[in-house]
Amino acid sequence: MSEKPTELRKIHIPESIAVHEFAALLEVPATKVIGELMRNGVMATINESIDFDTASIISEEFGVEVELEVAQDERPVQNKQVEGEKKDRPPVVAVMGHVDHGKTSVLDAIRDTEIASREAGGITQHIGAYQVHRKDRMITFLDTPGHEAFSAIRAHGVQVTDVVVIVVAADDGVKPQTKEAVRLAKDAGVGIVVAINKVDKSDADVNRIKQQLSEIELIPDDWGGDTPCVEVSAKDKSGLEALLDMILLVADINKPEAVYAAPASGVIIESHMETGRGATITLLVESGTLKPSDYLVAGSTYGKVRSLENFAGEQVKEATPSMPVVVTGFKAVPAFGDWFEAVPNEKAAREWQISQQRKSSIKSIVKPKSVNASDLARAVSRGAVKELTVIVKADAQGSLESITQALHLLGNDEVQVKIAASGVGGISEGDVHTASATGAIILGFHTTISGAVNQSAKRSGVTFQLYQVIYDLLDDVREWLTALLEPEVVETTVGELELLAIFKTTKDRVICGGKVVKGQAEADAAIQIVREGEVLATTKLVELQKQMQSAQTVLADEECGMAIERVEIAPEVGDTFRFIRREVRERTL
Repeated sequence: MSEKPTELRKIHIPESIAVHEFAALLEVPATKVIGELMRNGVMATINESIDFDTASIISEEFGVEVELEVAQDERPVQNKQVEGEKKDRPPVVAVMGHVDHGKTSVLDAIRDTEIASREAGGITQHIGAYQVHRKDRMITFLDTPGHEAFSAIRAHGVQVTDVVVIVVAADDGVKPQTKEAVRLAKDAGVGIVVAINKVDKSDADVNRIKQQLSEIELIPDDWGGDTPCVEVSAKDKSGLEALLDMILLVADINKPEAVYAAPASGVIIESHMETGRGATITLLVESGTLKPSDYLVAGSTYGKVRSLENFAGEQVKEATPSMPVVVTGFKAVPAFGDWFEAVPNEKAAREWQISQQRKSSIKSIVKPKSVNASDLARAVSRGAVKELTVIVKADAQGSLESITQALHLLGNDEVQVKIAASGVGGISEGDVHTASATGAIILGFHTTISGAVNQSAKRSGVTFQLYQVIYDLLDDVREWLTALLEPEVVETTVGELELLAIFKTTKDRVICGGKVVKGQAEADAAIQIVREGEVLATTKLVELQKQMQSAQTVLADEECGMAIERVEIAPEVGDTFRFIRREVRERTL
């Protein structure tokens, strides 16, 4: 009878943890942890930190399994549970799916707008938030980007939603991005509605789509499952009312409610600097009521609401739960995904800002040297990592976050992207100076460069590229990284020869002869000198002759003469010459 495997003890750790803290959780001396790290090629002292991946690699040696500690959102108020009478609020809906299955077109058809035609490449580049009416009720839509590089934006979008609409093209089918959207929705525990789009096309196959959905555990309701599937066409605007009705039906299962009579709180879903308006923030109110002149804190900044606009750009007097609004008045641009909270006055807002800045300063001062899992790979490969240094500028915080995350994922153990600087706004003179000092390429996404800065870049020899579509940017960076890869040398044995005679040995050559016993001898091949099965040396064939005439190839069972470069270990009669053809092949990521 087989012995039952011992179950590992589980501990929770953050994304980064000091060695001595990790040792305490493992209940072992820190010296043992340091020793295990060294055996894996990582040099770290007791006060340095390791990341989660590194900790998970060595933890099993101590009979422990590590799990990532879920960080709690840092909220400005002490009591995060808003108290008061709850009322119905509009459901918040995220629209997801594959990049070209028509998510934005479906929303356009619902809102009767032309956003898709104005977006570069027809692909949504930012989170947008919109509201529509249906049967005297409001529905809030988050139009989340479809490209896989924006998975971070999608993740933030799901966290604040009640229902996810997954758009699948009837003429294409379930794709990897579709599966990712399903996973995100299930992880968030929200309702799912599938919109089967493009049913107007001649090659549409709804039954095939439903079959594919059932294979990823989304059983259509008309097949006995619990996943509503609605057939729609953004082109001829059919099925849209049925889709809205189904969204309301699914949302009502969990009855979305919120407290209205309370200070406003919610999440930042977009932020950028706008000429003439300053920090312009799109936020989604989750509870409470937001009004002009309210003081808001978010991240490490704050502001007084100077203007309050709905998604259509109209001034409004207040914003209630589930309502997306654009506000101005912040001192700086808060980060995408930050919580915001209304506070009583400017004094409270400033105190919050000072406390957050103090925490950031302390972290920057005491932050230990970070050792991450890539150090393990470097220790194994013992090769120097080549870096492509870039500076990233984008028009919005959400885009910037997604691009930097995607760039970090492009490299491997040999080549990596190093981000020298990043920020929101146009390419500045300071960016050019930084690029000149670091040898970086400046990547601008949905942003601009002035004529004066352009001229400065040319004088400094700084390269910059401007992009409108994110996968164009990523494709270029991937191509540049590929150029840094060392080419692969592929060796192929083309023949073997038995050395029968050595005629003459000079200072730099050996003149000899033999018989090809296998394959063929080639004039441009390298030669391995093999004795008793062991490769003693590798040399170069200078000349190949057959019947006293120069030859390019000599076939099996034919005899030939050779001149080879002299090497330290002299060949002997009876040795085997192994002819090796070498090809240099470009590598790709």
